[in-house]
Amino acid sequence: MKIAQLSTLFLTCLLGILPIAAFAQPYIISPDGSEVADQKTGLIWRRCAEGMVYSGGTCTGTAKLFTDQEAVTHGTTQASSTGIAWRLPNVRELASIVNKSLRNPSIDSKVFPATPSHWFWTSTPFVDVNYVGAWLVSFDNGFVLSYRFSGFSYHVRLVRNSQ
Repeated sequence: MKIAQLSTLFLTCLLGILPIAAFAQPYIISPDGSEVADQKTGLIWRRCAEGMVYSGGTCTGTAKLFTDQEAVTHGTTQASSTGIAWRLPNVRELASIVNKSLRNPSIDSKVFPATPSHWFWTSTPFVDVNYVGAWLVSFDNGFVLSYRFSGFSYHVRLVRNSQ
Protein backbone atom coordinates (compact mmCIF):
# COMPACT_ATOMS: atom_id res chain seq x y z
CA MET A 1 0.00 0.00 0.00
CA LYS A 2 2.80 2.42 0.80
CA ILE A 3 4.38 1.86 -2.62
CA ALA A 4 1.09 2.71 -4.34
CA GLN A 5 0.71 5.86 -2.24
CA LEU A 6 4.29 6.93 -2.99
CA SER A 7 3.78 6.25 -6.69
CA THR A 8 0.62 8.35 -6.71
CA LEU A 9 2.36 11.15 -4.82
CA PHE A 10 5.34 11.02 -7.19
CA LEU A 11 3.07 11.06 -10.25
CA THR A 12 1.05 13.97 -8.84
CA CYS A 13 4.22 15.97 -8.18
CA LEU A 14 5.65 15.10 -11.57
CA LEU A 15 2.49 16.16 -13.38
CA GLY A 16 2.39 19.35 -11.36
CA ILE A 17 5.95 20.22 -12.36
CA LEU A 18 5.86 19.23 -16.04
CA PRO A 19 3.62 22.04 -17.27
CA ILE A 20 5.88 24.61 -15.64
CA ALA A 21 9.01 23.14 -17.21
CA ALA A 22 7.38 22.63 -20.60
CA PHE A 23 6.31 26.26 -20.88
CA ALA A 24 9.34 27.88 -19.28
CA GLN A 25 10.84 30.50 -21.58
CA PRO A 26 14.59 30.34 -22.18
CA TYR A 27 14.84 34.14 -22.55
CA ILE A 28 13.86 37.05 -20.32
CA ILE A 29 13.59 40.44 -21.99
CA SER A 30 14.57 43.50 -19.93
CA PRO A 31 11.83 46.00 -19.04
CA ASP A 32 13.12 48.54 -21.58
CA GLY A 33 13.41 45.81 -24.24
CA SER A 34 17.08 46.46 -25.01
CA GLU A 35 18.59 43.33 -23.42
CA VAL A 36 17.85 39.61 -23.33
CA ALA A 37 18.87 37.29 -20.50
CA ASP A 38 19.42 33.69 -21.56
CA GLN A 39 18.35 31.47 -18.67
CA LYS A 40 20.24 28.45 -20.05
CA THR A 41 23.66 30.10 -20.32
CA GLY A 42 23.35 32.97 -17.85
CA LEU A 43 24.48 35.42 -20.56
CA ILE A 44 22.89 38.77 -21.25
CA TRP A 45 22.68 39.85 -24.89
CA ARG A 46 22.04 43.13 -26.56
CA ARG A 47 18.71 42.55 -28.24
CA CYS A 48 19.69 44.32 -31.45
CA ALA A 49 22.70 43.97 -33.70
CA GLU A 50 25.16 46.82 -33.21
CA GLY A 51 24.10 49.97 -35.06
CA MET A 52 20.42 49.25 -34.38
CA VAL A 53 18.30 50.34 -31.40
CA TYR A 54 15.23 48.76 -29.83
CA SER A 55 12.22 51.01 -30.40
CA GLY A 56 8.53 50.47 -30.96
CA GLY A 57 8.69 46.71 -30.46
CA THR A 58 11.52 46.03 -32.91
CA CYS A 59 15.12 46.82 -33.72
CA THR A 60 15.33 49.88 -35.94
CA GLY A 61 18.11 51.48 -37.94
CA THR A 62 20.83 49.73 -39.90
CA ALA A 63 23.07 47.03 -38.49
CA LYS A 64 26.65 48.24 -38.73
CA LEU A 65 29.41 46.23 -40.39
CA PHE A 66 32.78 45.84 -38.65
CA THR A 67 36.15 44.47 -39.65
CA ASP A 68 37.59 41.89 -37.26
CA GLN A 69 39.63 44.48 -35.36
CA GLU A 70 36.78 47.00 -35.30
CA ALA A 71 34.50 44.32 -33.81
CA VAL A 72 36.86 43.65 -30.89
CA THR A 73 37.50 47.36 -30.36
CA HIS A 74 33.76 48.12 -30.45
CA GLY A 75 33.09 45.76 -27.55
CA THR A 76 35.87 47.35 -25.50
CA THR A 77 34.64 50.85 -26.35
CA GLN A 78 31.07 49.99 -25.37
CA ALA A 79 32.26 48.54 -22.07
CA SER A 80 34.19 51.68 -21.15
CA SER A 81 31.56 54.16 -22.37
CA THR A 82 28.57 52.45 -20.70
CA GLY A 83 30.28 51.05 -17.60
CA ILE A 84 28.77 47.67 -18.48
CA ALA A 85 31.12 44.80 -19.37
CA TRP A 86 29.97 44.34 -22.98
CA ARG A 87 32.23 42.21 -25.16
CA LEU A 88 32.36 40.25 -28.38
CA PRO A 89 31.01 36.73 -27.73
CA ASN A 90 33.06 33.62 -28.30
CA VAL A 91 31.86 31.13 -30.92
CA ARG A 92 30.07 28.85 -28.41
CA GLU A 93 28.22 31.76 -26.86
CA LEU A 94 27.04 33.20 -30.17
CA ALA A 95 26.09 29.77 -31.54
CA SER A 96 23.97 29.22 -28.41
CA ILE A 97 21.33 31.68 -29.66
CA VAL A 98 21.08 30.12 -33.13
CA ASN A 99 17.84 28.29 -33.81
CA LYS A 100 18.65 25.81 -36.57
CA SER A 101 14.99 24.99 -37.12
CA LEU A 102 14.58 28.52 -38.51
CA ARG A 103 16.05 30.09 -41.64
CA ASN A 104 16.61 33.64 -42.79
CA PRO A 105 17.10 34.44 -39.91
CA SER A 106 18.04 31.36 -37.90
CA ILE A 107 17.27 33.05 -34.58
CA ASP A 108 14.09 33.68 -32.59
CA SER A 109 12.94 36.91 -34.22
CA LYS A 110 10.49 37.67 -31.40
CA VAL A 111 13.39 37.77 -28.97
CA PHE A 112 16.00 39.18 -31.38
CA PRO A 113 13.93 41.19 -33.90
CA ALA A 114 15.27 42.36 -37.27
CA THR A 115 18.49 40.33 -36.93
CA PRO A 116 20.34 40.47 -40.25
CA SER A 117 20.51 37.10 -42.00
CA HIS A 118 24.24 37.39 -42.35
CA TRP A 119 27.56 36.55 -40.68
CA PHE A 120 28.46 37.79 -37.18
CA TRP A 121 31.96 38.01 -35.69
CA THR A 122 33.05 36.07 -32.62
CA SER A 123 36.12 36.59 -30.45
CA THR A 124 37.29 33.01 -31.01
CA PRO A 125 40.46 32.90 -33.12
CA PHE A 126 41.13 30.29 -35.75
CA VAL A 127 44.77 29.50 -36.44
CA ASP A 128 45.87 27.27 -39.28
CA VAL A 129 49.31 26.74 -40.82
CA ASN A 130 48.22 28.87 -43.78
CA TYR A 131 46.29 31.69 -42.11
CA VAL A 132 44.96 33.30 -38.97
CA GLY A 133 41.28 34.10 -38.73
CA ALA A 134 38.23 34.04 -36.51
CA TRP A 135 35.10 31.97 -36.19
CA LEU A 136 31.88 33.42 -37.60
CA VAL A 137 28.24 32.51 -37.01
CA SER A 138 25.62 32.91 -39.74
CA PHE A 139 22.12 33.96 -38.79
CA ASP A 140 20.95 33.05 -42.27
CA ASN A 141 21.28 29.30 -41.80
CA GLY A 142 22.98 28.80 -38.41
CA PHE A 143 26.33 27.71 -39.86
CA VAL A 144 29.55 28.23 -37.93
CA LEU A 145 32.67 28.80 -40.01
CA SER A 146 36.28 29.87 -39.63
CA TYR A 147 37.36 32.78 -41.75
CA ARG A 148 40.66 34.43 -42.51
CA PHE A 149 41.07 38.13 -41.90
CA SER A 150 41.17 39.85 -45.23
CA GLY A 151 39.36 43.11 -44.76
CA PHE A 152 35.82 41.76 -44.89
CA SER A 153 33.19 43.28 -42.61
CA TYR A 154 30.46 41.49 -40.72
CA HIS A 155 27.88 42.23 -38.03
CA VAL A 156 28.30 42.23 -34.24
CA ARG A 157 26.01 41.35 -31.33
CA LEU A 158 27.50 42.11 -27.91
CA VAL A 159 27.14 39.99 -24.79
CA ARG A 160 28.00 40.19 -21.11
CA ASN A 161 27.98 37.87 -18.16
CA SER A 162 25.16 38.24 -15.70
CA GLN A 163 25.98 39.97 -12.42
